[in-house]
Amino acid sequence: MSNIFLKRLTKELRDMQTNPPSGISVESADDNLNVWKIRLVAAEGTVYEGEVFTLQFKFGNKYPLESPEVCFLLGCVSGTPPMHPHIYSNGHICLSILYDQWSPALTVSAVCLSILSMLSSCGMKESPPDDAAYVKRAGNNPKKTTWAFHDDSV
Repeated sequence: MSNIFLKRLTKELRDMQTNPPSGISVESADDNLNVWKIRLVAAEGTVYEGEVFTLQFKFGNKYPLESPEVCFLLGCVSGTPPMHPHIYSNGHICLSILYDQWSPALTVSAVCLSILSMLSSCGMKESPPDDAAYVKRAGNNPKKTTWAFHDDSV
């Protein structure tokens, strides 16, 4: 495990625990910092108002040079991921900053805020049109998917 990995994640965890953004909190982080569970509370005035979701972050040893694996957990507080045009029923998230638009300058907090923003800007709860087909063929790791980012309107 690299020193940069440990320093960066230790700092991010401390920052998230002492000064979390509104609607975001760390539920748990394993001892070696490789897996975190983050609780998201949807913003007031949105179609998800009052709903609570759990994200799982899995960090590889090349973090922050490579993005973490981020998914909504199934069977969490809400029982399912949010119904959203860019969130699949298996918890995978189609969001460019998690894949080809990743930057080492991004943090766990920034990723969570982007996901909350994505939820807040959605006007109607609906699944992605290809949800069933994607879930059937997708593996467990969303980073192994070749995503097509063509709709930034939700």
